Amino acid sequence: MKDIIRTLGLTKYYGNLLAVDHLSFSVKEGEIFGFLGPNGAGKTTTIRMLVGLTTPTEGTAIIDGFDIRSEILEVKRRVGVVPETSNLYDELSVKDNLLFMAGLYHVPRLEREDRVRELLESFNLWERKDTKFGKLSKGLKRRLTVAASLIHHPRIIFLDEPTTGLDVMSARSLRLLLKELRETGVTIFLTTHYIEEADQLCDRIAVIVKGRIVTIDTPENMKSIVRGIPVIEALFDSPIDKSMTDDLSVLGEVWVEDNRVRMLAEKIPETLKALISFATRHRLKIIEVNTVKPGLEDAFVKLTGVKPEIMRLEKERGGQ
Repeated sequence: MKDIIRTLGLTKYYGNLLAVDHLSFSVKEGEIFGFLGPNGAGKTTTIRMLVGLTTPTEGTAIIDGFDIRSEILEVKRRVGVVPETSNLYDELSVKDNLLFMAGLYHVPRLEREDRVRELLESFNLWERKDTKFGKLSKGLKRRLTVAASLIHHPRIIFLDEPTTGLDVMSARSLRLLLKELRETGVTIFLTTHYIEEADQLCDRIAVIVKGRIVTIDTPENMKSIVRGIPVIEALFDSPIDKSMTDDLSVLGEVWVEDNRVRMLAEKIPETLKALISFATRHRLKIIEVNTVKPGLEDAFVKLTGVKPEIMRLEKERGGQ
């Protein structure tokens, strides 16, 4: 597969703040490429440069053979963008939103009606064609926003946090839709703060921290950096306050979700003794303890030092 995106020292300063630090990487034609990192790492700024919404301070990128600095109009003809916050209009119907986008992207007038119907039928939205966008559920709004990004037959679509705020079923439906799009040959560049989502969807993942890429690899290869290190997962009878786990951190990385504690355990006997002591000290009952296979979340923690639940909490509070 050929490279459809190549960044060459792509850099962005905001005043003295270095937001994106000399990125050089490539994306293969027809793959789902994940861009993963904590809030403030530079994910959204990178996308904004690649699609022409902001100009690089240094460096450039080649998108489907065209330079984002000197040929941005050609680039825009070849990309679709699904922003984190929808760019469609609440007061317009589902169909009229797509017709408006077709005009905006200069789809030939005689082709617009057919293209809109094709997309709405493909996305199971034709029966809602006359419904105002503002009346749709979050999941259907997201689905229509993806459809709108495809109105002009782009070769690449950029999705910034596509499942943020969706319920489980809507998120699952959207992930299935993205897989189907890849099968049609569309290249998908995806940012997400859901590590399990990147694991399910992406052919390759770049991890970016403080504007720099720390690794690019397949999910399976990334998991190999923690392969062989046991992961202990303990379930307690009550929710765990994060501050309670400080005395466990001497054992290594520990992260908490509700009443579940998970940790990389270099020495299992010492870890189990520490868990029992922890439960006794905080008057907790251990419901179960399991050794589980390390996953992409464990590799992410190893690579970045950022715990997944911290990244999710920051996102929920509105971090970028």
